[in-house]
Amino acid sequence: MEKIGIVTESTADLPLEIIEKNRIAIVPVKLDWPDVEALPGENTFQKMRKAEKLGIKSFGKTSQPSPKDYLDQYKRQLADFEEVICISLSSKFSGSYNSAVQARNFLKPEEQKRIFNFDSATVSVGQGLAVLKALEIIKKENSTDRILAELEASIKKMSFFAILENYKWLEASGRISKLASIVLRRLAASGLRPLLTLRNGKLFPAGLKSNAGDFPAVLFNQLEKIAEKEKFSDKKISLGIIHGDDPAGAKKLEEMIKREFKNAEVLFLSIADDVIGVVAGPNAMAVAWLADE
Repeated sequence: MEKIGIVTESTADLPLEIIEKNRIAIVPVKLDWPDVEALPGENTFQKMRKAEKLGIKSFGKTSQPSPKDYLDQYKRQLADFEEVICISLSSKFSGSYNSAVQARNFLKPEEQKRIFNFDSATVSVGQGLAVLKALEIIKKENSTDRILAELEASIKKMSFFAILENYKWLEASGRISKLASIVLRRLAASGLRPLLTLRNGKLFPAGLKSNAGDFPAVLFNQLEKIAEKEKFSDKKISLGIIHGDDPAGAKKLEEMIKREFKNAEVLFLSIADDVIGVVAGPNAMAVAWLADE
């Protein structure tokens, strides 16, 4: 039996090959959108574009996993690992963390002691990067308490930036108000677009960008600014990139990073999960990174 296994949600946006290689147990976050599910398209983003063309006004509804969803994955991991760390998306975004904690209470007392719940205070590409950081720490550290302490310290230093094409999806999810959505759309129409970041588990604007139609360039420029400020040239940088059905744009960002930062490693590049997709919308793009001390 191996020492420590990982449970996380589908919102971590990790590619299947990474999930399988590291034996990560995934708890699905649910999406309900009957008007769009039957539309043609290889993924939810393509269906969303089709829905817009057809004038469909409904929006997808997301729901957190139930305690049973976590309980099933806990039991699966407990069969193979001595201890299990569940890395949940930010509790400021969803009640998933609470479901994960509740699920632990349904286990036998001796099994409960083997489960450790962790609020990542991030989501999507940031959550995925947190999971990979945990796996890195596990390789060198045996104490679960020390693993979680180091992981928490790392996440506090994580950078996360996202840029969206249309803010109506964010409004429909309840993450921003209707007034804020109107203002953001008007700014975008005039060539100004806010860059979004995460602070304390919640989304905040990180400044307005002019001529922000080139999403990879906007995100890369932000990375450059922080790299210069924080003097990353002598540090290893680990990154993740996700996109809303724009693989060419995401690949462009990856190539820009690799060309400019020889000390950077893009750990994964993937399309966003459906639940993240209905919040961010088609063509959205996000990047998260951690710099080693």
